[in-house]
Amino acid sequence: MTRPLLIIAAGGTGGHMFPAQALAEVMLARGWRVKLSTDARGARYTGGFSHSVEIQQISSATFARGGIVAKALVPFRILGGVLGAAIGMLRDKPDAVVGFGGYPSIPALSAAWLLRKPRMIHEQNGVLGRVNEIFAKRVDAVACGTWPTTLPEGIAAHHTGNPVRRAVLERAGAGYIAPGDYPMELLVMGGSQGARILSEVVPPAIADLPMEMLRNIRVSHQARDEDSERVATFYAENGINADVQPFFHDVPRRMSEAQLVISRAGASSVADLSVIGRPSILIPFAAATGDHQAANARGLVAAGAAIMVPEHMANPASLTEQIEMVLSNPEGAQQMARAALSVAKPDAAEELALMVETLASKGTRS
Repeated sequence: MTRPLLIIAAGGTGGHMFPAQALAEVMLARGWRVKLSTDARGARYTGGFSHSVEIQQISSATFARGGIVAKALVPFRILGGVLGAAIGMLRDKPDAVVGFGGYPSIPALSAAWLLRKPRMIHEQNGVLGRVNEIFAKRVDAVACGTWPTTLPEGIAAHHTGNPVRRAVLERAGAGYIAPGDYPMELLVMGGSQGARILSEVVPPAIADLPMEMLRNIRVSHQARDEDSERVATFYAENGINADVQPFFHDVPRRMSEAQLVISRAGASSVADLSVIGRPSILIPFAAATGDHQAANARGLVAAGAAIMVPEHMANPASLTEQIEMVLSNPEGAQQMARAALSVAKPDAAEELALMVETLASKGTRS
């Protein structure tokens, strides 16, 4: 008997790829075959996917990047990707197609719509991304990772939560060591692509902490390639023990060992923080579509698990104050960790997998 096939369409950033990876892990465990449809940019984040997942790079593009010639070629590149995806689906006959957003998901979702394949989307953020907004009325089901999520009129959605990878689940609810007069870990993350503002304001904020606190601190700081040398030099010149890298492949471990996490409010980062259960200071990306990172952060903030600092208010002095407040209050930090766990949805990938199987069982859609 042929095992059922799921095509996952995702790409662009780790924010789309990490939940896609989490669903792939669960579907493989349930006996499905899984194929990932992405582009060259998304393929950079496939290192964590099981070798059992077939990676299919397709042609896609966005009007948001490139010059006049590149923008003029966008429709043709997308059309080529749609045709390639459609030919593949006619050959492989997928039982379901799931899109996780990002422009690389356009070809597979378009082909699934044209061929009337069972299809759904998962939106990680509290506001629909542009691609998911386009397909929300052209799919059979919509799953949301953040609740509430702003949806088009007439669209109902199921709140699954944001799927987290196996490496995160393995550290779900990991024991939290409250801050004190002993070695402490700070994790600074700007998302999968880093964040310049965190590299500008966080190092001096840490450097201004009281010396009796600073001497105990070790920092893991994810900085963009072009910023990493400058950030590492600053930490070294200020006698701060810091590991600065463009990308951490072991974020779950570092997060579970941290007393405090300072981060953007990407959907995957927020989900990881809640499942592992760590206090955080969140600085949402101000230019995010529909201010969706602020929407992502609200659940943790409302629960008392996180402090949200708007980007325009993020400066070294204010951050020093916030960091010191958390690290000097072990009981409060412990409560923040418990509060993060209270809003976690560690079974999100399983819930999403059930939606996929229900969708597939209904067969060809209209």
